[in-house]
Amino acid sequence: MSGSRAIKALEAFVFWSRWLQAPLYLGLIIAQGVYVYQFMVELVHLVGKAGALSDTDIMLIVLGLIDVVMIANLLIMVIIGGYETFVSRLDLENHPDQPEWLSHVNAGVLKVKLATALIGISSIHLLKTFINAANLEDRVIVWQVAIHITFVMSALALAWTDRVMNVTVLMGKKH
Repeated sequence: MSGSRAIKALEAFVFWSRWLQAPLYLGLIIAQGVYVYQFMVELVHLVGKAGALSDTDIMLIVLGLIDVVMIANLLIMVIIGGYETFVSRLDLENHPDQPEWLSHVNAGVLKVKLATALIGISSIHLLKTFINAANLEDRVIVWQVAIHITFVMSALALAWTDRVMNVTVLMGKKH
């Protein structure tokens, strides 16, 4: 086998290796099913005991449901966006249900969207913490605020980096 044929075979194998991620996305789809189950259990709990729950308890359960939905949305972004970006194109052209964001997804956009979703999830957790603050230690609240601020700063850094990279790419195309 000549050197050039060996290199071509190696390159084909390296390119094929992206398919090793496909089982990871299938696993995330199964995790999505677990979240659907968890959502339904919490919803049944809320509806079944609504009359016996305080307003605060109802609000905490509803925030928990919103949290599950936001995590499920995050999973969808990772599953669909990651598969499309790193494994293989999805043949969805002209599909009526194609998500709008999928038409312009790339690794940078996906990172910013994921960071934004994490901020949303963290915000829900923080709101639940503030509502339940009387039952929590101060250090728990301080740590959750610090973690949330870290998520916000990380998302801003990712968005700024993505913007700088896009401006650099655009400037390179003008020359």
